[in-house]
Formats: sequence, structure tokens, C-alpha cells
Amino acid sequence: MSHQHSQSSHFKTYVRWRPLSPNESSTAEIGRSVDQYESTHSISLSFEPHLYRPRTWKSGASFTEVFEAGAMNSSVFEGVVAPTLPRVMDGATCNFFAYGHSGSGKTHTIIGYNNEVDEQLGLALSASRDLFRALDEINIKLGGGTGQGNSEQDLGVAVRLYEIRGKLAVDLFNNNAECHVREGPDGQTHIRGKTEVLEDGKVRVRPIVAHPCCTIEELHSKLRAGLEMRKTGSSSVHDESSRTHAILEFEVVNKALLDARDAVIERESELVPVGKRATDVHLEEHKNAYIQTPEGKYTRNPDHTINQGRIDAAEAEKSEYETRLQLAEAAVVECFKSCQHSCLGGKFVFVDLAGSEYFVQGNDASVVGPKQTSQERQQGRQINADLFALKEVIRACALNHARIPFRSSPLTMVLRSHFLGSRGGLSAMILTVSPSEAQASATLSTLKYGNLVAVAGAVGKK
Repeated sequence: MSHQHSQSSHFKTYVRWRPLSPNESSTAEIGRSVDQYESTHSISLSFEPHLYRPRTWKSGASFTEVFEAGAMNSSVFEGVVAPTLPRVMDGATCNFFAYGHSGSGKTHTIIGYNNEVDEQLGLALSASRDLFRALDEINIKLGGGTGQGNSEQDLGVAVRLYEIRGKLAVDLFNNNAECHVREGPDGQTHIRGKTEVLEDGKVRVRPIVAHPCCTIEELHSKLRAGLEMRKTGSSSVHDESSRTHAILEFEVVNKALLDARDAVIERESELVPVGKRATDVHLEEHKNAYIQTPEGKYTRNPDHTINQGRIDAAEAEKSEYETRLQLAEAAVVECFKSCQHSCLGGKFVFVDLAGSEYFVQGNDASVVGPKQTSQERQQGRQINADLFALKEVIRACALNHARIPFRSSPLTMVLRSHFLGSRGGLSAMILTVSPSEAQASATLSTLKYGNLVAVAGAVGKK
């Protein structure tokens, strides 16, 4: 597939202020102003006097755009996501992160709460709408496809929705099935569910479920069902905040690609018992070839001759099944080569990051939240560790470091393929912040984090 864009190692960083909530109507607002430069913006803040906080703070000229509290989701979409559609239609992956403290508007920005009104559609649903429109046009042009999945080459969208809870991934399209996040011998990250032993002895390990959708209505229905599975907890700042990172993927697929990927899973399930049998035969033959002397030493067993023919037969069978797997993997590659349009495999990835929690609430005496359980405090510590790891990965990618610390956390391991797997992609972070003085420390922390990321991204663009 052809890629017109150069590899993007930088991030664009945006700021979105939310309105004051009804229960904040009597609280003071943070003083703020925006300075515009050639293509970036800086933010200046002023606060009420506080023992643990400066009176003023100013960012660098780091932010691509600053959306004020009155901006609708549609405006944010047009400014942040819509310009990347051509990249996805060229087969690239574009990632969008919402980062901020709990209650700052992350979920509203990514998903939206009033999906009956176009202006309030979250960024993800707006992206899926535009993606389907583009694919419908291609399906009609390419051999008269209907766009309804009736042809192996008809293009549709596969949707995946899963969470990172602690060190596990949880598949929201598979009854909250817990999946392990591991690095394989190939250096790639693999997300796999529990091992299933089938009746014929095959061993199958399913990846994250991908629901193929032919229409926007079908996708919305699947997404609503998955979102109902999300868990919430009593965050120290916002009692409806999710305490997990949610990852939503929209991938351009066709039936041929999905069938080829299913065939790979089938070949893998066939190889596992055959490979195990070859190992068992090898161990049995060599184990029986030696005996232990009374002195505790091992010597050859004169009564046993290694049956090399048995070993060779088991290895030959293993080699045959390995070849089958290689052919199945090659068929996946061929799907991309034979597709008439380069959009196959293109992805939108939206990440609703869990809120960064503030356990030492003495840093901001005005922040008062419900008491957390010990489990929630532990979850909060893991969330903060994930967010730190993400920041380091973003900086390393932006600065083109040879070693990028993806293995620092399960979150960054999962995101590895999205950062590195596509040329021509683009990533952006939306910093969601509150204008309330009661959340001043949280807002300042979010903007400082974003400023570091934005500065690193600017270096990466040079």
C-alpha cells in the first residue's frame, strides 16, 4: 500500500476547557488567557493565593489549539480528528488520547453523552460516521460493491473495545473476558484470552474480539453494548469517573482479511498440540537413554536405544504444521497487497485515559472527595504509573529515541503497535481541564504534563 505522508513521530497537543458544573456555579474560576503565535498557542493562568501553588503559571508556545468552554464536540472534532481521515484512508493509524483529572470531560470528549445531536457526538462516533461515508463511496466505485458486506472485497469497519485494568486487558465485547498482555518472541505485544482446549485436542487462544460492522447503525449498537460493560468507582475527585483506560479501535477491513486472520488463529490452534507432542517425544527418548548410578551420576542406559525415527517423525509433523501457519500468515499479507485501495488496515484509535488521582489532598485543601477503599487507592497508583509510562513513551517517540520504554506498563505495551505499526500516522493528545479554582492543582498538573509532551513533539518535528 502506498503512503504519501512521512512517518509521524510527533504529537499534536490540544487543550479543552470544560464549563463549570452546576455544583460549581458558586466557585471562582481560574484566571486564564491565551497567546497565539505563528502556529501554536500558550496559556497563562492566575490563581487565588494558596500555600502549595504558585500565583501564576505560563506554558510554552506548545499547544496546537485551545478550545474554550463553549466549544461543542463538533468543533473539537473538526479541529483535531477530521483532518486525519485522509491518513487513515491511506492505511495509517491515527491515535487520539484524552488526558486529564477525573471529571474534566474525557469521556464526554471521546464518546459524548448526547448522541442524538450531531454537535454533541463524541470524537469517536463522529470519526466512524465520516469513515463509513468514505468507505461507502469506495465500495460503489470498486466493482459495484454494496457496502453491506455481500462481497469479500466490500470494505467495512471492525470495532474493538477493551480496557486496561491494572495489569490485565478486559475485552468488553467478550463478557469482560480477562486477557493477558505479553511480549512474544517476535518482540510484538500480544493480547490473548484464556486458553481453550477443544474437543479434538486443539488449543485456542482468542485475541481481542473485533466486531465487523457494515453500517454506522450497526457500529453504534455494538459500541453502546460494550460501553455498558465499563466499570466505575468512587474516584477521589469525580464519583462517576471510570477507573480504567478504555481503548476503542476502528479498523478498515473486508471479509477476505477477517477470514485470513481467523485462519491464522485456526492454524495456531492446530500447531500447539503438535508442537507439544514433538517436545514430549524428544524428552521421553532422551530421558530413557540415561540412568542414575548409585553414586548419583548419570550414564547411558544400555537397555535403551534412542528411537531417532520417532523423534524425526514428530519433528516432521511439527514442521508441516508450522508451514501451514506460515502460509496462513502469508495470506494475511496478500490480502493487503491485493486490495484495490490502500485504506485496508487503516485505524482510528481513541484512548479514554483514566483520571490522574491526587491522594495527597492537602496539596489542594479545596478538593474534597469521597473516601476511597484500599483497592481503589491501589488502582489509582497503577493509573498514575501508567500515565507516567505513557508520557515517557510519547517523549521517546517524539525525540526518535532508539529505545522506547513500551514495557514500562501494560498500557504502553498495548499501545506499542499503534505507535510503531503504521507509517504516515499522526497522534494527538487532548488535555481536558476544569476552570474551577477548586480543581486548580489538578488543572495545573494536567497542563504541565501536556506542556512537556507538546515540547517533545515540537522537537520531533524539526
